[in-house]
Amino acid sequence: MDSISNYSYFQNDTDYYEEQSFSLFDIHVLVPVTIISSILFFLGITGNLLTLFIFKRYKEMRTTVNMYLSSMALSDILIFLGLPSDLYRIWKYKPYIFGDFLCKFLFYLSETCTYCTILHITTLSVERYFAICFPLKAKTTITKCRVKRVILSLWVWALLTASPILFLFGVEDRNGSLPDEAKECNYIERSAHTGLLETMTWVSTIYFFLPVLCLTLLYGLICGKLWRTRHKLRGPQAASREKYHKQTVKMLAVVVLAFVLCWLPFHIGRILFAQTTTILYDITQYFNLIAMLLFYLGASINPILYNVMSQKYRKAMSKILNYSQPCYSSKPSCGISHSGLEV
Repeated sequence: MDSISNYSYFQNDTDYYEEQSFSLFDIHVLVPVTIISSILFFLGITGNLLTLFIFKRYKEMRTTVNMYLSSMALSDILIFLGLPSDLYRIWKYKPYIFGDFLCKFLFYLSETCTYCTILHITTLSVERYFAICFPLKAKTTITKCRVKRVILSLWVWALLTASPILFLFGVEDRNGSLPDEAKECNYIERSAHTGLLETMTWVSTIYFFLPVLCLTLLYGLICGKLWRTRHKLRGPQAASREKYHKQTVKMLAVVVLAFVLCWLPFHIGRILFAQTTTILYDITQYFNLIAMLLFYLGASINPILYNVMSQKYRKAMSKILNYSQPCYSSKPSCGISHSGLEV
């Protein structure tokens, strides 16, 4: 889970829950949350692995768009590595038994992948803007080699900007007694008092709202361009190119909308947490629990959206699934056709 949001329901007035065996929620809340999380874990890992396999298996699927989507799928898979730890901490937030290194690493990995996904969505949208609004220039500048370098730079930048998390989070004894039983995987109070916690909260917030503003502007310009040129294009190739652009933009717009809806509650949760009082404490705790589920939903939903929005993705998926079934020559679905397999 996003680490800056994560602290908001794993700390603050923890003595309030001491009588509940160090569990933040009742059993009737924990069980359904665990079931839902397990389903999301399975869907997220399986769906994103299949996405990587599809884009790798079929040469015609290795477009620049799909290169970004493949990297996003890898990021989403890595996000799910933190789900078991999050579940453990809502069942029993202390003592944290997995050690300081794993605590720091999972927070860092989650924050890095969160930043990386946002950067990929924004960069991909910028690429689509140039491809549609400046097609001649884009044809020479947007190459697979350059896209690979861009993707690598996005990962490096995400790793660097998330690195303060390594100094902000860790295993700490909050009560000053019974160190083995009171250890929590949370933000370190000493580091938080230096202003690092507030700084990273601002960084994470900017990482969300600034790209959302850019995405809104970009898709507005793209839609305007497609609307103005809808009757000007002539010839079958121009019509086919326009149809491809519309399908791609439509799919990416749905992906962006899902991203905003699934991750917006984190930032609302931070605002609520900053204004939290004892009276509002229960409300913010449950709100952030829902935000956690939405976060992992956002990491698992993209393959489902590709399957719904892209007919060619569905065809590629059906071909992969047919490998596990007996194939008879009379079946029209047998055999692999590589025509037109791109999202």
